[in-house]
Amino acid sequence: MRRAAIVAPVRTPVGTFGGSLRPVPVEDLAATVIKAVVERSGIDPGRIEDVAMAQSYANSETPSIGRWAALHAGLPVAVPGFQLDRRCGGGLQAVVTAAMMVQTGAADVVIAGGVESMSNIEHYSTQVRWGSRSGGVQLYDRLDRGRERSQPEWRFGRISGMIETAENLARDYDISREQADAYAVRSHHRAAAAWEAGAFAEEVVPVQVPVRRGDPVTFSRDEGIRPDSDVETLAGLRTLTPGGTVTAGNSSQQNDAAAACLVVAEDKLDELGLEPLGFLVGWAAAGCEPATMGLGPVPAVSRLFARTGVGFDDLDLVELNEAFACQVLAVLKGWGFDDPAELDDRLNVNGSGISLGHPIAATGVRMLTTMLYELRRRGGRYGLETMCVGGGQGMAALFEGVS
Repeated sequence: MRRAAIVAPVRTPVGTFGGSLRPVPVEDLAATVIKAVVERSGIDPGRIEDVAMAQSYANSETPSIGRWAALHAGLPVAVPGFQLDRRCGGGLQAVVTAAMMVQTGAADVVIAGGVESMSNIEHYSTQVRWGSRSGGVQLYDRLDRGRERSQPEWRFGRISGMIETAENLARDYDISREQADAYAVRSHHRAAAAWEAGAFAEEVVPVQVPVRRGDPVTFSRDEGIRPDSDVETLAGLRTLTPGGTVTAGNSSQQNDAAAACLVVAEDKLDELGLEPLGFLVGWAAAGCEPATMGLGPVPAVSRLFARTGVGFDDLDLVELNEAFACQVLAVLKGWGFDDPAELDDRLNVNGSGISLGHPIAATGVRMLTTMLYELRRRGGRYGLETMCVGGGQGMAALFEGVS
């Protein structure tokens, strides 16, 4: 079976909720990274055989975002595309789905990516098509509703959302508010240091933001990072549930962004003149209880290690999506690391969801992009990417870098 190479991974800067990228529709974000992948790789667009694009909060404004964005980016009409969703794991799923196409010979070259414009997620109603006999019509916020309905209530009871699942982990794994805040500060400081050191220079593609009166403005830097964050400031924030651990300061953000890469059959690299940044070694997904969905990386990584024969001692980098600080700390305990310092020099070395943001379906490809460039800088071999997924899932993938 052929190896799947990762070529020219890129990402947009990550915008805050309602921030600089709010005027940019999801199709423009997706097209921006598709164009950048084609330009940076130098691939003949006619050699691209499919576009796998994840979007977790899709709607009918841009149905089948992979196809829509491919056309919007100017790819040949003959290039098809599709959309997939594994919630927070959607972007990574797009990459491994493209890899399976390549590994099995179904395709030689596929663009894989993820996109989310959380600022533009709409409200909707399920009551208006056939009319309402009397009274008002209820509008749902698709963003909140998707979190509330991540599992069948008849089987698991009502779960109010992802915050509740994080608080369950904080209780079960004895994670304190102080520990969560300290981890959040670590994330912001590392992301800020990465920007200052130029670590993101190669991976970030600027976005042109339309302005009502005037020329477009260039957006080129993640805007959710708080370099002056400290535990004293975070300690003053109100918890989102009474007596809880989770605050706005130690949780991932809601964001807008896109990321993409080429997934190419190894035996086609020389013919196409492409230089890989890494190879997919293996991947796994696993289910867990929806009420403790943040623990998903534990069974997923266990399954991945069993398949690949690789363990934590073999890893040069670990990327974990940072849905919540207490979720990260619980996962570390689930992996057997009671002291986070045991992974400190390998875990989220450039920040993650708490600092860089968590644009749901784009996150998996954003994490992969950041990790592969960092592997190359370090001359490392193996990087592990893993994330929790709403509804009680985990996903993990092992990549081998190319120095």
